Amino acid sequence: MTAPTHDAWLQRAKAFQPSGAHLIDGAEEAGGGGEFTAISPRDGRKLASVADGGEAEVNAAVAAARRAFDHGPWPRTAPADRGRTLIRMAELLDAHRAELALTVSLEMGKPITDAHDIELRAVINTFRWYGQLADKLTDESPHTPHDALALVTREPAGVVGAVVPWNFPLTLAGWKVAPALAAGCTVVLKPSENSPLSALLLGRIALEAGLPPGVLNVVNGTGPVAGRALGLHPDVDVLAFTGSTAVGRHFLHYAADSNLKRVWLELGGKSPNIILPDAPDLEKAAATAAWGIFFNQGEMCTAPSRLLVHASVAEQVTEAVVARARALRVGDPLDPATEMGALVGESHLARVLDHVRAGGDDGARIRTGGARTLTDTGGVYLEPTVFDHVAPDSRLAREEIFGPVLSVLTFDDLDEAVALANATEYGLAAGLWTSDLSTAHQVSRALKAGTVWVNCYEEGDLTVPFGGMKQSGNGRDKSAHALDKYMELKTTWIQL
Repeated sequence: MTAPTHDAWLQRAKAFQPSGAHLIDGAEEAGGGGEFTAISPRDGRKLASVADGGEAEVNAAVAAARRAFDHGPWPRTAPADRGRTLIRMAELLDAHRAELALTVSLEMGKPITDAHDIELRAVINTFRWYGQLADKLTDESPHTPHDALALVTREPAGVVGAVVPWNFPLTLAGWKVAPALAAGCTVVLKPSENSPLSALLLGRIALEAGLPPGVLNVVNGTGPVAGRALGLHPDVDVLAFTGSTAVGRHFLHYAADSNLKRVWLELGGKSPNIILPDAPDLEKAAATAAWGIFFNQGEMCTAPSRLLVHASVAEQVTEAVVARARALRVGDPLDPATEMGALVGESHLARVLDHVRAGGDDGARIRTGGARTLTDTGGVYLEPTVFDHVAPDSRLAREEIFGPVLSVLTFDDLDEAVALANATEYGLAAGLWTSDLSTAHQVSRALKAGTVWVNCYEEGDLTVPFGGMKQSGNGRDKSAHALDKYMELKTTWIQL
């Protein structure tokens, strides 16, 4: 599908009139919790008034999901039929691709080309892939004594609460909703208050695809109110969350204080990207390092925010990264030529700039960027930023910034590189550039990360799992392994 031009996107934006109502039990609900305003970081303008959900709205959504699970057809629908509904959903997402891409771009600042070509491709493929997988799962019949029969069956876990962030609002929702639905669960989705509109559109498309009422509910609201109510709800059987490590801890407390629901967490990251002198192509390694930290405005948990470079090639690689940063086109997210759009909001920009100031205070050298830009637009834009001379124990090197800020650190040998890479509370992802096969294997095993990319970054597809170690979380999204989060294993022993 060919994406519209800049002028066409601008015209679509002028006609943009999204619904901000909750979606509960198959119907749009205004709720009684008041409203909040969705503001576009592109230009600071109001996008919509959005229903602000609280405990009452969460209770209604969970009750709808519980009825749909306990008494509705979805958990009892043949897996092949569930799969066909998810595939229809993928087809409808594709049919609504421009509308969804525009919504994502306007509400969180993502460049429209990335929203249309990357984010929408990912969520469409996710629903299609799990739709195709739905009837491929098998139960077990272990070998038993001749006078007994044992069955191990996989059964849907129940009502799933899914809480997702704003940086990839549709992709990350899809990574949770699609496998949960394929497993036969029902879902209450709480999107970030920064990106509620795309999730609501996703819910309406699910109904259009034939999903029964109550199977997928969408409740807007803040984390401390709606998120907390969902985490504490005794009728939620599984809670799947993507977001910060600090908020992830809250959900573990909510589970402990309620029904001990299973909590699956995909949390923050401070991913190292190690470049050795024998990298197959240093120029490609530098270009990929720059793309990785500035893609999606650096608002990615896997962003390679720590560039670890061997001292013998550090200046060469850093110069190449700085040149890429300076050439990057920062601008209107609705311009298809824009490479880096707006940060999600003013408070987030203030947090990122606080880290930039702290970097200078800690003695790091700023090589490019570090300042707000395009202030005349009314939007929230930051220059691509590169620091070197970064101390390993500084905030720049240890804290997740979640913005377009790269920290360059150097090392002299492989052991030092691995030690630096692992010297963080996070363990989500890592990169390694080398031509030596033995080094690739040994270092990959030594790195404490859920994903290690060798001579590339951010590559992969739905066949491979994604998730973290240490304080980057537990459980896995993507692949058939994601279904494990939403299913229970039941043993039935029959004495013959």
